[in-house]
Amino acid sequence: MISTCTPPRNPNFFLSLLKSATALRHLTQTHAQIIVHGLQNDLATITKLTHKLFDFHAMRYAQDLFLSTPKPDLFLFNVLIKGFSDHNSISLYTHLRKSTQLKPDNFTYAFAVSASSELLDEKFGLLLHGHAIIDGYGSDLFVGSALVDFYFKFSRVDSAQKVFDKILMRDTVLWNTLISGFMKNSCFEDSLRIFGDMIKVGGIRPDSTTAAVVLPAVAELQELRMGMEIQCLAVKVGFHSNVHVLTGLISLYSKCGDIDAARLLFRDIGRPDLVAFNAMISGYTSNGETESSVRLFKELLSYGEKVNSSTIVGLIPVFSPFGHLNLTQCIHGFCTKSGILSHSSVSTALTTVYSRLNEIKCARQLFDESPEKSLASWNAMISGYTQNGLTEEAISLFQHMQISEISPNPVTVTSILSACAQLGALSLGKWVHGLVKDKSFEYNIFVSTALIDMYSKCGSIVEARQLFDLMPEKNEVTWNAMISGYGLHGQGQEAIRLFSEMLHSGVSPTGVSFLSVLYACSHAGLVREGEEIFHSMAHDHHFEPLSEHYACMVDILGRAGQLEKALQFIKEMPVQPGSAEWGALLGACMIHKDTDLARVASDKLFELDPENVGYYVLLSNVYSSGRNYRQAASVRQVVKMRNLTKTPGCTLIEVDETPHVFTSGDRSHPQAAAIYAMLEKLTRKMKEAGYRAETETALHDVEEEEKELMVNVHSEKLAIAFGLIATKPGSEIRIVKNLRVCLDCHTATKFISKVTERVIVVRDANRFHHFKDGVCSCADYW
Repeated sequence: MISTCTPPRNPNFFLSLLKSATALRHLTQTHAQIIVHGLQNDLATITKLTHKLFDFHAMRYAQDLFLSTPKPDLFLFNVLIKGFSDHNSISLYTHLRKSTQLKPDNFTYAFAVSASSELLDEKFGLLLHGHAIIDGYGSDLFVGSALVDFYFKFSRVDSAQKVFDKILMRDTVLWNTLISGFMKNSCFEDSLRIFGDMIKVGGIRPDSTTAAVVLPAVAELQELRMGMEIQCLAVKVGFHSNVHVLTGLISLYSKCGDIDAARLLFRDIGRPDLVAFNAMISGYTSNGETESSVRLFKELLSYGEKVNSSTIVGLIPVFSPFGHLNLTQCIHGFCTKSGILSHSSVSTALTTVYSRLNEIKCARQLFDESPEKSLASWNAMISGYTQNGLTEEAISLFQHMQISEISPNPVTVTSILSACAQLGALSLGKWVHGLVKDKSFEYNIFVSTALIDMYSKCGSIVEARQLFDLMPEKNEVTWNAMISGYGLHGQGQEAIRLFSEMLHSGVSPTGVSFLSVLYACSHAGLVREGEEIFHSMAHDHHFEPLSEHYACMVDILGRAGQLEKALQFIKEMPVQPGSAEWGALLGACMIHKDTDLARVASDKLFELDPENVGYYVLLSNVYSSGRNYRQAASVRQVVKMRNLTKTPGCTLIEVDETPHVFTSGDRSHPQAAAIYAMLEKLTRKMKEAGYRAETETALHDVEEEEKELMVNVHSEKLAIAFGLIATKPGSEIRIVKNLRVCLDCHTATKFISKVTERVIVVRDANRFHHFKDGVCSCADYW
């Protein structure tokens, strides 16, 4: 309360009252007394009152007070600009420059730049930066710190670094701002680099904030050794007990898999705050200790603590969702009741888990019902579709995202490029590549790697290699993508050569690296080289082969006709062979028409995976190719009795950026009459050139002429016929088949390429076939 006796008219008295005010009503009473004593125009008093009003969020009051002040000075302007920290701050700055004789100082620019960081448009901050340089504050420490923070908030990391580099006198706050900015923009290596510079070059002593902002970057990179060094530094300097530092260490040890150390650190915190609880809950969840995570969450609720979105995101089993559908649904229900579901991060995490559990309808419903869709929300749904093989839905959603004017980031681009790769949508992939260039994403190693994978899987191996060679930095995924690309295109020697380069580059191979190069050997008939690489995997690189590696070796031997050796290899495996190994052997039996060994392999497969119709189809085809039609019919009868359904074959072709999908005997296309007329014309020309239909695997109980008609309307041929109608003469035709291309279609495509003088690129379920002048790139080894 204000004293009822008349206080002295000294402004210091009111400054003291303002300083000690603890409620807005104290300020209004003091303001009344200031007016009574005629000090309403005293700038020092009014400035202090304005400052305190902002402490109590009385924005409108502060604005009215400012407008009633006849001649505000720069100090008062600065208090207002700092206090508002929104578009009002920019208006005040503009008013200061244009309507007064006052000149902005370093505090004006720092406060105005900080306010512009909260706006949606970066243009105001860029303008302020220009004004600051003109007025001589471009290298000012205070202004520079605000500019660094501004550029990071708009993800202009290069600009933030440039501003930092021009500031010669640096303090701990500036260093911390740079470290934190890089971390928040996922530039974790840069964050660690700057921290190292701060220690070695800067001569600045780190504080608890330094440790707190660098530890998340250390955790993301799982640099446990560096994290332990920072922990030792914290103990030495004296801020190890700081709750923010301990929380950072909990996250570090959790992400490095040492959950016991994280648990001990959590217990060291006397009274953990919500952030510490969140870190520990997230740590348990990410390490698969879901029960401990739920237990700690219940403990947090028992304290009466109100959880936030970060708590829930940490609780949701994003990293190990399998087997936790019920838990996810319970968390979903809790979020709905508590109102937390409206937080974008929560709905995004739930969308991610539902997608990974193949509950794609639940994921899409959650996405559609989200009131505010963040970029992360769009990414989660697009990625969910892509990971579940729903590539067309992923592409459609991405196009809708573009209409919604949500700007994609590298994560979006990586997901959509993966969808393009799966679908073989080269034209869209090229369009996304153009977007990558416009957004300057080509320097992102994950985006560049996704581009290499897309071009490889869309048949453009030359473009993929050009991108690979242009990359200044390559990780193991990049090398694997290029090696795998060569394997898909049957270029085994190139794959081996690149694998050797990888070994000499200092990048350590992974299990995927070995799988990719073995796959390449398999499709190029490189038996000796494959055996050497498989041997080196365990003996030189100390990798324990997985089922996929063993299956690749069976495939290498089997494709080369060494079926008995392949069988012996399976028998001598140190682990129990599974369906992958026996499936590879059965596929080889189909190629080499070995019915006896096919029976052995199929018997094993029917035990291991009795519901897989593909094995029955393969065995039936083996019998048909050996003209044992009775046994083939018997196998097909088993399929019929068990109600097993074969995946229908379909072929996609893109014309003028529009996809067209055909199935066998399809007459639904608007140009069906023209397509079948073209097919009839092609058949005549091919027969004149020596083509004879391969009808061995067609149904045995129909006439030969009918068999020819059956194979003649396979989806591949319909797609190629449409391509001949719809594209310019001489242009390349590209098609994508969801299954392995059949023998007759492979033969026919060789003839079509010859009689039409067209290059035809076919991607089937296993590899690429490049047809030109009657010859296929696979050299009939497929």
